[in-house]
Amino acid sequence: MPTLQQFRYLVAVADTLHFRRAAESVHVTQPTLSAQLRELEEKLGVQLVERSRAGVTLTPVGQEVTDRARRVLRDVADISAVARAGADAFASTIRIGIVGSLGGYFLPLVIPTLHATYPDLTFYVREGLAADLLGRLRDGSLDLLFFPVPLTESGVQVAPLFHEPLLLVMPVDHPLSSQAVVSPDALRGETLMTLEAGHRLHDTVADLATATGAHLSLDYEGTSLDTLRQMVATGLGLSVLPALYVRSEVAREDLVVARPLAEPQPGRDIGMVWRETAAQGAAFTELAEAIRSILDRDAPEVQVRTQ
Repeated sequence: MPTLQQFRYLVAVADTLHFRRAAESVHVTQPTLSAQLRELEEKLGVQLVERSRAGVTLTPVGQEVTDRARRVLRDVADISAVARAGADAFASTIRIGIVGSLGGYFLPLVIPTLHATYPDLTFYVREGLAADLLGRLRDGSLDLLFFPVPLTESGVQVAPLFHEPLLLVMPVDHPLSSQAVVSPDALRGETLMTLEAGHRLHDTVADLATATGAHLSLDYEGTSLDTLRQMVATGLGLSVLPALYVRSEVAREDLVVARPLAEPQPGRDIGMVWRETAAQGAAFTELAEAIRSILDRDAPEVQVRTQ
């Protein structure tokens, strides 16, 4: 019979279409992953994956088996969650996924109070791109996400948390730094840098560049908010960064400054996302309310959302 681990390897290959990246995502060597996939094919008596110099593709039956494997893995994860929730959902480990443009400054803001409120609750945290995190939520390897919303994903529950404005960040000696609020028209002809494609923030800034006549830099894209801030400091261009990040990292900088954009001010909405079938749904709802209370008290830069 196939093993759950073999199903995990198959799903990893389906998500990445690349053996090395798939092996890295499940923390095994590439030869181990390849051998286990071959063994899975032998057990089932069918070819699941086509391997060629051009890349990796799933066969039609491989796609169907992968879809069913995802459901099996999700159901197994939900069984484990039922057991944890039956004991005490707040005396367990919750596996969290968070987009890279949020985790480094949002979690430090809320975790101290959450730990004081729920001393037996622990978090496993994985940062990643949106598509990867949603895939891991679907297959059950993550329990919930802190994630930009709204979502078109089916089978998930969303608890809104907050709206976060995006602020224009520029070198301290840039002409626009003298303005308390920057008009969007003033961005015409300016170079805007943002995160590489795959991040929701990339799409938001790309839309802003189109709307204002700014030039979106594709030659110099950041791999993190910190790299964007550092490139702005060297004069490569301007950037548009989330308000909580600005509070955490930009406000104490000497080389860059942040200014709000005039209305309609760009921003993003962040929510908590979990599977509709998750046994800890009631606990996650309570956790979302606790996080809103923390933000309402400690983060005036954002607007708390309840719906």
